[in-house]
Amino acid sequence: MVLFKRNPFGHILLIKKWIIRIFGIISHGRYRRFNDLQIEGSEIIRDLPKTNVLFVSNHQTYFADVAAMFHVFNASLKGRVDSIKNIGYIWNPKLNIYYIAASETMKSGLLPKIFAYTGSISIQRTWRSAGKDVNRQVKMSDISNIGKALDDGWVITFPQGTTTPFKPIRRGTAHIIKTYKPIVIPIVIDGFRRSFDKKGLAIKKRGVLQSMVIKPPLEIDYENDSIKDIITQIEYAIEQHPSFLKVTPIEEYQKYEEELNKKRKFWG
Repeated sequence: MVLFKRNPFGHILLIKKWIIRIFGIISHGRYRRFNDLQIEGSEIIRDLPKTNVLFVSNHQTYFADVAAMFHVFNASLKGRVDSIKNIGYIWNPKLNIYYIAASETMKSGLLPKIFAYTGSISIQRTWRSAGKDVNRQVKMSDISNIGKALDDGWVITFPQGTTTPFKPIRRGTAHIIKTYKPIVIPIVIDGFRRSFDKKGLAIKKRGVLQSMVIKPPLEIDYENDSIKDIITQIEYAIEQHPSFLKVTPIEEYQKYEEELNKKRKFWG
């Protein structure tokens, strides 16, 4: 029955739509009232094909980053320009947006399990588990699931695999790019770490200027660029290459961020 149509992962689209609607309404104020999300480059979203698009971004919280992207992507597709005003865009959301997340994160409670239904591609991390460093083989089923999601729509990934800034890009992201040859869209976010707790569920601070910059597609030679070449290109594109820290020590950079945020405060 059309009413119970499912996506390639077996999720009933009607249920997925309602979960996105409900959480979209609940979360909207986090980017409009309590804090101010400034968006740049959302016109790029409207020109993308319906499938085989990979978004690569730096990472600051477990859930708030993805939720903001769901808002921005859907608002842009409904004609908003660098804005998520008038939440009517969430009533008919794009249902083939997926995001890559650690399976242990998405199984850590009832709320994450509900979030997972909105589009999580849960993977087993090869380098860390339960807060400890590990070294294990990539599960081929994880790779094939990412390919399945790209074939069906858009995929969001945080290639550093952690919310800690300036960590190395994981090689798996470059392998995915060379294997499936998606259009790669870089996104740079800021302010989420200051405004939310690590999970991105609780508001830690109000009046923070959050930003999301959507950049043009990367120019990748899928056949000739090496894994290292692609990793370097991603590092620069999402502004996580070590050279971004060479001018200013990280302690000074963090202090500068706080001072800049105070100057930009809009909340009285």
